[in-house]
Amino acid sequence: MNGADSATLRLERTFDAPPEAVFDAWTNPEVLRRWWVVNTAWRTTVAEVDLHVGGCYRLSMEDPDAGTTHTVRGEYREVRRPERLVYSWCWEEGEGRTGHVSTVTVEFLGDGERTTVVLEHSDLASPESRDQHRVGWEGCLENLRARIFAGAPQPS
Repeated sequence: MNGADSATLRLERTFDAPPEAVFDAWTNPEVLRRWWVVNTAWRTTVAEVDLHVGGCYRLSMEDPDAGTTHTVRGEYREVRRPERLVYSWCWEEGEGRTGHVSTVTVEFLGDGERTTVVLEHSDLASPESRDQHRVGWEGCLENLRARIFAGAPQPS
């Protein structure tokens, strides 16, 4: 694995829903509040979305057991409904990773009434950061399946 690849995370999941519905789950603040958490015991406290190129988003998830809140923000770089989202990703102050900006690319590949989400999180600070983000994204994607698109196949 070369240096660039060592700080890039790539995940794929398939959902029993058309691309429009999966894209909307990723960009609608009300729907984001229902699934965008790492752990089922956590809750989403903030979901702000200004969905257009140059628009910003801000998402917060709270771990009630630890009494901590994790907030990420960024700017949309590409918005092509229902096929693709590209946005910057930066943890807010107090997250221990403040200031480092990475990039998230999400592709929504439709196949009839099913959609495969291909998520690539690149420009992460280190392989350790990649591994931490993998845990977070896997939890979020499982919550998306369980809370929004129940009955979808297991992760591919």
